[in-house]
Amino acid sequence: MRVPIEGEAGIGYVLRPGYDLPPLMFTAEEVEAIVVGLALLGRTGDKGLETAAESVTRKIADVLPDPIGKAIDDAPLFASNWHAIPDAGIDLELVRRAIRHEEMLQIVYEDLSGIRTVRDVKPVALVYYVESVVLAAWCGLRGDFRHFRLDRIAECVTLGNRFANEGATLLRRWRELHRLP
Repeated sequence: MRVPIEGEAGIGYVLRPGYDLPPLMFTAEEVEAIVVGLALLGRTGDKGLETAAESVTRKIADVLPDPIGKAIDDAPLFASNWHAIPDAGIDLELVRRAIRHEEMLQIVYEDLSGIRTVRDVKPVALVYYVESVVLAAWCGLRGDFRHFRLDRIAECVTLGNRFANEGATLLRRWRELHRLP
């Protein structure tokens, strides 16, 4: 691309002053996919993700040249934000952060019969279904993967313990068990 970059492997690379890399560009179809995908986050019931989606939409629209940037605001594609997901009584940002940082959680979980148990879990994924959101986690009590509906988690706190460098392995095993790509 004739961009002057200096450096070497193992040391690092530097872009000479006065040069920029070309902007990331999207086709009209890619912009439509972004618009619909971000709009669908309104169905998750996760206010943190909804706010982040609005911010991402603004950032993308601001950096794309017209008419593509303007197409984000004027896209004739909409997603209903109606959903049947019950409100979670816990902080979803805390759960997402625990997954990202491989932090153990302690949850108080109420099953369908109303029986409550305290579980120390290693959270690996959130699964957004049409009618519920589920936390996939390695459960210390059961010594196996378990799924916990967020609307049945009565309490959730971080334990301060980390399962550093296990998260990717646990996620891969969970995905293999559930035949996910």
